[in-house]
Amino acid sequence: MTDSFETGPEASDDTPNAPATRRERRAMENRRASARGTVRSATATASASRPAPQPTSARPRRSGKSIARSWASTAIVGLVVPGLFATMALPSYASPESAGSELSNYDIATASAQTLDASGVAVEPALNLVRDVYGATTQEELDAARKKAEAEAAAKRAAEQAKKDAANSNSGGGDVGSAIAGDGAVRWPLPGPGTIGDGFMSRGGSHEGVDILIAGGTPIGAVADGVVVVSQESYGGYGVAVVVEHQINGQTVKSTYGHMTYGSRRVAVGQHVSAGQVLGLVGSTGRSTANHLHIEIRINGGLVNPLTWLRANGAY
Repeated sequence: MTDSFETGPEASDDTPNAPATRRERRAMENRRASARGTVRSATATASASRPAPQPTSARPRRSGKSIARSWASTAIVGLVVPGLFATMALPSYASPESAGSELSNYDIATASAQTLDASGVAVEPALNLVRDVYGATTQEELDAARKKAEAEAAAKRAAEQAKKDAANSNSGGGDVGSAIAGDGAVRWPLPGPGTIGDGFMSRGGSHEGVDILIAGGTPIGAVADGVVVVSQESYGGYGVAVVVEHQINGQTVKSTYGHMTYGSRRVAVGQHVSAGQVLGLVGSTGRSTANHLHIEIRINGGLVNPLTWLRANGAY
């Protein structure tokens, strides 16, 4: 009879009749489960100790201008670097000098650019300068030259005007050649007597001459031979005036003629004049209200009555 051992569902591993193989299988499964638990625990511990990965930040997008500038910089570098290399690598001049030539093309071009050929230009010889051909260099020379030019110009104007002008007075008039009647050494300064206005030392003693009223434009003549010492268009209150210095009977006499018409003076300083020569024309310039001749006479610097002096010398 064959024994059969069966284990029911309620049988356990400790059941005496359980086969050995069942117990061994149960023990193996328990060991495997224990090993798997140990592995899971170690994996969990390692995961907890590992640092959490940081989130990767997104890179900013580059703008179109930035990209264009990058390309431009790259292109410039690409052009400049080869150029620099070519400059250092190539020879200094494109065309080398030939062994037998004396001057290079560069030397010829440089010489042509910097050299002036004046071999065909006629050059004037240097002037032989002398003192008379250049202007005065000192103030005294300048003043003398100016006075000489003024005197010459005035003399020329006087000569030309004397030939053209003729004046009429309220006493019959006359031309410039008869400005003073008579042929004496001392003459009346006008072609007619005129009208005596303010006399000598009138106006409370401030009037130093005699006023002779006569038509404007009447010629005025020098009372005697002499030299012009003043000839001005504006001589203080006299207006246009001329002063002549005479040597009469051993005395220095100065005669002043005031209030002439502008531009009518016929003489210049330093000019010699003769008795009766026209000096200018009657006017009303300076401190004046009517056409007249203001005449003054000084002898050796002192004032005298012009009418008295003229009468004493047979001119009035």
